Amino acid sequence: PFLRLLEAQLQDQRREHEEEVEALKNEVDAMKEELEKQQQAFLQTLQLSPETQVEFGLQQEITRLTNENLDLKELLEKLEKNEKKLKKQLKIYMKKVQDFEASQATVPAERRRHERNMQVAVQRKEKDFQGMLEYYKEDEPLLIRNLIT
Repeated sequence: PFLRLLEAQLQDQRREHEEEVEALKNEVDAMKEELEKQQQAFLQTLQLSPETQVEFGLQQEITRLTNENLDLKELLEKLEKNEKKLKKQLKIYMKKVQDFEASQATVPAERRRHERNMQVAVQRKEKDFQGMLEYYKEDEPLLIRNLIT
């Protein structure tokens, strides 16, 4: 039974490998065809007059830029869709925040007073230190210059 299982796995791997090789061969053939087309176009371009070569080059560049422009438009559309989605999510979250704040407004008055007292205490502690700065006398010119800039 174990050997049969290994044999089946080996056959599966061989089949997958053969499929991969076939796919790669097809890809190589497609690339060869594309290369031949490009070589023929290049040879035809060399046989053209200089003015026609320039015109042909311009046409190719226009085609390339058009394709690039279409890709950029596609990307822009995706980004705009994403922006709309994010704006919708933001509205939903803003609504949730408003609902939460509204629910907090209905909290009993005692609890709100206690929370306010805690906030005031924190604010006072922060205010005790506002505007104070410790420095060495010799650092004063550097400190003044940094404050000005």
